Amino acid sequence: MAEAISGMTDDIDEPKRRVGIADFFARLLRGKPLGTFGGAILVLMILVAVFADVIAPFGMNEIHLADRISPPGGQYILGTDTLGRDLFSRVVFGARISMAVGLVGPALAVLVAGFTGLVSGYLGGKFDLVVQRFVDAFMCFPSLFIALAIMSILRPGLWTVIGVIGVSMGIRNSRVVRSAVIGVKENAYVEAARSIGCSTPRMIWRHILPNVAAPMIIIFTTNMGQMILTEAVLSFLGLGVPPPEPSWGGMLSGIARQYLLEAPWMAIWSGIALALVVFGVNMLGDAVRDLLDPRLRGGLGRYT
Repeated sequence: MAEAISGMTDDIDEPKRRVGIADFFARLLRGKPLGTFGGAILVLMILVAVFADVIAPFGMNEIHLADRISPPGGQYILGTDTLGRDLFSRVVFGARISMAVGLVGPALAVLVAGFTGLVSGYLGGKFDLVVQRFVDAFMCFPSLFIALAIMSILRPGLWTVIGVIGVSMGIRNSRVVRSAVIGVKENAYVEAARSIGCSTPRMIWRHILPNVAAPMIIIFTTNMGQMILTEAVLSFLGLGVPPPEPSWGGMLSGIARQYLLEAPWMAIWSGIALALVVFGVNMLGDAVRDLLDPRLRGGLGRYT
């Protein structure tokens, strides 16, 4: 009998879950046109990154010395650089780096912020005091300076950049998760679960985490643009993804700066791509925050 009731409950919960997701996207489409536009840009960039080998007409480091510094047009849509490499192909392949940073970095930040905030907020006491003082000390320094300092010590590379940025953003955002946990753990159902002997790991996983999922989703979406920009800055300064990998930030520095007046297309296209994807991600992040946070206009139960 209990198994039958459990099965019926699962069958009821699954349609509700689907309806909730469909309702969220319906509200996004109806009430957040800029957020929808930003989401379309993000999806387009992901597709470009995934199918870069098919879209790009040349290899990302394929050299054509006879066509050095060719202006846009003809065989080369966006022109070429000082080595004759097709800029359109390099911008397309550069989307892979930006999308990797923009998706994996926030995911790592959510893991760090979630673990730190959940454990610190639920346990409280001296443990919470020690952890929060460490977070306070970490937040005294600008995140870019911390990233520059760590990257100058470690070996530059894509996964190093993702790790440094993700952990840094995760520590800073752990206070958001901690605040949500402190509010949730005082609810009656948590006290009831504790009274029947629910263990701490099970309590955090089954009762606390599902109720602080919305702030964690907001952390993911709102940090994407900042992480992509941080990677671009690091690559621009020579401490990010090393050449000849076509990072959008790296394409803005070096030779592109020397030929800025003679061949401005060497820096313009990567800058436009970077600005476009950051704009789209920020618009989508703002829309998701408004829809998931009931305290803001457009929160739960609102469509505008």
